[in-house]
Amino acid sequence: MQKKLLSLLVCAGLASMAQAAVTDQMIENDAKSTGDVLSWGIGQQGQRYSPLKQINPSTISKLVPAWSFSFGGEKQRGQESQPVIHNGKMFVTASYSRIFALDAKSGAKLWKYEHRLPDGIMPCCDVINRGAALYDNLVIFATLDAQLVALNQDTGEVVWKEKIDDYAAGYSASAAPLIAEGLLLTGVSGGEFGIVGRVEARNPKTGALVWVRPTVEGHMGYKYDKDGNKTENGISGEQGKTWPGDLWKTGGAATWLGGTYNAKTGMAYFGAGNPAPWNSHLRKGDNLFSTSTVAIDVKTGQIKWHYQNTPNDGWDYDGVNEFITYDEGGQILGGKADRNGFFYVNDAKTGKLVNAFPFVKKITWATGIDLKTGRPNFVPENRPGDPTQGADGKKGTSTFVAPSFLGGKNQMPMAYSPDTKLFYVPANEWGMEIWNEPISYKKGAAYLGAGFTIKTLGDGPIGALRAVDPKTGKIVWEAPNNAPLWGGVLTTGGNLVFWGTPEGYLQAADAKTGKIVWKFQTGSGVVAPPVTWSEGGEQYVAVASGWGGAVPLWGGDVAKKVSFLEQGGSVWVFKLAK
Repeated sequence: MQKKLLSLLVCAGLASMAQAAVTDQMIENDAKSTGDVLSWGIGQQGQRYSPLKQINPSTISKLVPAWSFSFGGEKQRGQESQPVIHNGKMFVTASYSRIFALDAKSGAKLWKYEHRLPDGIMPCCDVINRGAALYDNLVIFATLDAQLVALNQDTGEVVWKEKIDDYAAGYSASAAPLIAEGLLLTGVSGGEFGIVGRVEARNPKTGALVWVRPTVEGHMGYKYDKDGNKTENGISGEQGKTWPGDLWKTGGAATWLGGTYNAKTGMAYFGAGNPAPWNSHLRKGDNLFSTSTVAIDVKTGQIKWHYQNTPNDGWDYDGVNEFITYDEGGQILGGKADRNGFFYVNDAKTGKLVNAFPFVKKITWATGIDLKTGRPNFVPENRPGDPTQGADGKKGTSTFVAPSFLGGKNQMPMAYSPDTKLFYVPANEWGMEIWNEPISYKKGAAYLGAGFTIKTLGDGPIGALRAVDPKTGKIVWEAPNNAPLWGGVLTTGGNLVFWGTPEGYLQAADAKTGKIVWKFQTGSGVVAPPVTWSEGGEQYVAVASGWGGAVPLWGGDVAKKVSFLEQGGSVWVFKLAK
């Protein structure tokens, strides 16, 4: 009898573990399942859409806090994390490479892991982290000293830890990993230090490398067998074709925001950031694959296509912003609101440009995008001048350009609704004074070759949440905001759009009209994307709160305008009052 009881208990335990394990099928179905949030983007495509309807314009007046949890300590810096939720637990990362496991219904802390960071880390834009990935019984996140850490979801114990690269050379990592085809896909940060951007695929259960694909033209890709032996997997592009001299060896193009994936195409879509250095006169040419969307075959690690948003980028416009795929009349398209101020629609299978139009009001570096060639129509006089042509050779001609390098849209992810067929874009209107300076590469040192000051464009609002029609290029509605928007967006089947503001509000609008129907003060600026899920018949909404990120660090005149905002560190969860 005892043996039978023991056997039943063991079987029940194994069944419970199997039920708790996050599978590839569950991740692929994440956008449709409503009882959890398994991936950054609420689905591999990154649409940030939930079909949940319990909270809607008719019921949202009853939306109240269910609980709030403080990240604690003195580490109250930018909180850009998107929580993931599974098996009754919420996993949310915080500044300084921390992660918390919380009871999703009560907010009770289950465990905490604090990564030990060395003194020499060199994050460009605050000590943020954007979230974790779930796989099997693991929660996996990246750290500021360029490592990956996998923890047991139940206990917080380290299961594996792998080094991505050398933090002393300027490498770091802050993006949420992407799970696709049973692989863990990650990028790297550090474009301002002359690192070489790349996408890596690993075994999520062990951390072992499977393939590596550089995003700077001229570098070799590699495949790895089960014993860790590597073989060459083809050069990215063609060595020396779009880069002068040896500059490709320190070319930047960091993949610092992470990627999205479409199961129908079998491709992962990563954005590659700015070329290094910022001084574009040193690197005449397009400088592939910087400031581009790169589509990678997940099984082979090969680049299938690329589209370059800003060839020979001279303004730090990057190209990392998320590429969100969606179906349009049987065609798989991808939308991207770029830092440079233009919204792009590409065929997700081929990369062919379908549409491109401004989503901000002031763009001075180009007059538009040629839909036939896919290239921008540059305004040459609005490129900062060559310092070698200056009077003293130490500073090139300064120019004013809009948008600023902080972008028409930056890291804050937009959302797409298959109901309205609109993108909801957190946009900003600002400019910058920028000039070039001489620079040479030194390992671990800033590699800019430029100076800048962020400027306001007037006394009016800087930010605006904009509903954009990707077919027509029209802004259907907008909700202005005094401070720049720096947090992501969520849209739902309940005809709602949620987003946060630096002033501290989480707010919601009617997805069709833009009428704001609800707002709540979280106590600090919101620079993170909200999520929603259901449990026990109730719909929940969650968002991290904590002012920080690049704006207070690099914002110039804009930073002064928002200097009254207070830092913080917490996660808020809401549900309808009964």
